Amino acid sequence: MEIISYLDFILPLLFFLVALVYSSVGLGGGSSYTAIMIIAGMSTMAIPMISLTLNLVVSTLGSVNFIRNKHARLNIVAPFLVSAIPMSYIGGSLQVSKHVFLWVMLISLVGVAMRIYLWKDTGIKAILSNRKRIVFSVIIGSLLGILSGIVGIGGGIYLVPLIIVLGLGDHKQAAATGAVFVWMVSVSALISRMQYNSIDLNDYLPLIISVFVGGFIGSYLGSTRFNAKQMEKFLGIIILIAILLIIKKLFY
Repeated sequence: MEIISYLDFILPLLFFLVALVYSSVGLGGGSSYTAIMIIAGMSTMAIPMISLTLNLVVSTLGSVNFIRNKHARLNIVAPFLVSAIPMSYIGGSLQVSKHVFLWVMLISLVGVAMRIYLWKDTGIKAILSNRKRIVFSVIIGSLLGILSGIVGIGGGIYLVPLIIVLGLGDHKQAAATGAVFVWMVSVSALISRMQYNSIDLNDYLPLIISVFVGGFIGSYLGSTRFNAKQMEKFLGIIILIAILLIIKKLFY
């Protein structure tokens, strides 16, 4: 309860904002939840479980809204999930040290920051055969799955733009795929983690309620008319701060 006691207003507000923005583009927001929890000084043992739970809440809402609006495509998400589900389970079962966790987190957040600030949606699509697309999807799914299990980042922030680049679907279909993907890998990783590192989620109920409300609003707007690209860059500042704090912990 200690983290809620001194940030009982700021944290829920931040988490609401993250859920609102990221759910609108088919993401769970795990990277930002994790970054905020690192900044708040929460335990590295608890962070993945909490982040995965919040991912699950937001992606459930996103999946429902995007599927209801007929944006989801099984043929797009299935090749990613074939490898992502088992790998996220394996990642959740790994007992990594705090030092290794911070390194994995640093690398993943640097990747997220690059995706937010350096990615340019030029409309260019890769020309690949169906076989190559499937192979690539399986490889990417396995990498994002293991990452999700270890640090609690659902991987949607990487997956959504890749779907567009690979020419697998349009922006709405990519967002729908991201939501379904994050939901599935979060479930798999959580099942695994509950066997090894269970925590009392009641202590974090205000955060769960905040992302539920934000995710509901954001996923509805995103599946209809909302575009949150600029807000994502604004929230990327949280990622950058977390990167600096991790570097400080690792090297100073």
